[in-house]
Amino acid sequence: MPFKSFSQNIEVKDSSKIELMDAAREIMTAAGTCALITLDKEGRPRVRVMDPFIPESDFTVWFGTNPKSRKVDQIKKNPKVTLYYLDSDSSGYVMIHGIAQLVDGQEEKEKYWKDAWEAFYPNKPEDYLLIKVSPEWMEVISVTRGINGDPTTWKPPVVLFD
Repeated sequence: MPFKSFSQNIEVKDSSKIELMDAAREIMTAAGTCALITLDKEGRPRVRVMDPFIPESDFTVWFGTNPKSRKVDQIKKNPKVTLYYLDSDSSGYVMIHGIAQLVDGQEEKEKYWKDAWEAFYPNKPEDYLLIKVSPEWMEVISVTRGINGDPTTWKPPVVLFD
């Protein structure tokens, strides 16, 4: 049964979808950091390096942040975000387009916490907020894994999420 791809003419079969998702998880895990891209009030992209948690099985990604940061205000105004992970050997990338949600629940804040952040959030209940990104679609390129874009258009393989 074919897997419908987004914004390209390449038909991705189920086995290819699994290969893409496996490669994406490897890249995301090895990268350690990623770029979070939001839009400011003028519609300009704003990019910052983030320290994400390992993606969940459905590729949901969590981050910790300061509730007074610019990214929080930008997400409140427009929750559409992009995450960009560069492969550790720079031979590929994962780009996730998704919807960000701000989460302030104590249970989630305890679950998504890194002891190394203690100095950044001395008053964790007030100074620490979570960003949850639910993926809508994902592009994956990995030359070393044989995952390349269309040879004519360079459009990358894409995975759609429900």
